[in-house]
Amino acid sequence: MQQVRLSEVEVRVYEAVSVLEIRSQVPYPDLIAEEAGLAEQDVHAPLRQLTEKGLLHREDSPLAGLDFGPRWCARQPA
Repeated sequence: MQQVRLSEVEVRVYEAVSVLEIRSQVPYPDLIAEEAGLAEQDVHAPLRQLTEKGLLHREDSPLAGLDFGPRWCARQPA
């Protein structure tokens, strides 16, 4: 399996998403930031980078008319 190099911030953000999912919480950027100990504006770049690396994917709200913004879900390594 190929190793993906992650920065310290990317690791913190990925782990925050995973922890929120384990707790059955919706991983919105504000909760990800809180869990990772970062400011909300500081998680946007790592979220994008982790998505480009195939470790996260973005999902939009499934309920019509109730859009709380995108949520991020972890892809488990195969």
